[in-house]
Order: sequence, then C-alpha cells, then structure tokens
Amino acid sequence: MAKLDAETEDFHHKKVSTSMAQDIQKARLSKKMTQAQLAQRINEKPQIINDYEAGRAIPNQQVSHRARGPALGCGSLCEY
Repeated sequence: MAKLDAETEDFHHKKVSTSMAQDIQKARLSKKMTQAQLAQRINEKPQIINDYEAGRAIPNQQVSHRARGPALGCGSLCEY
C-alpha cells in the first residue's frame, strides 16, 4: 500500500495547445462563423469546437486540420 501512496507519476491526456485553440478561433471568426456553423461545416458536434477553442479537447489530427482550414490559407473552409 505504501508503494501505491508513493506513486508520483501523473497520468493525463495531452490537451490541445493554446496556439492551436487560438488558430481555430481566429480562423472561424475571420469567416464570421459561429462555433455551431463551423461544427456543421466540418461534420462535428458544436461541443467539439467549443472544447478545441477552450483548450479542453484531446487532439485529433483530422478534426484540428479541418477546423483550422481557413487559417491554413483555404479560400473558404476546406472540404474533406
């Protein structure tokens, strides 16, 4: 039991970076879209966009790439 109490390793999932969260929000706002509109456009739930922009989401490469499309230079939101 003492060995378990002495355990100091911290187990948690990596969250999206602050810069990624800001990139997504800036891209969305530059297109004058709401979180719900962006979510619908990339076929995700609005809560996913909210979690990404708040830095609470566990990174998913496909979602982050689709959500950051405008920031990556797409003329409009990228279609995937």
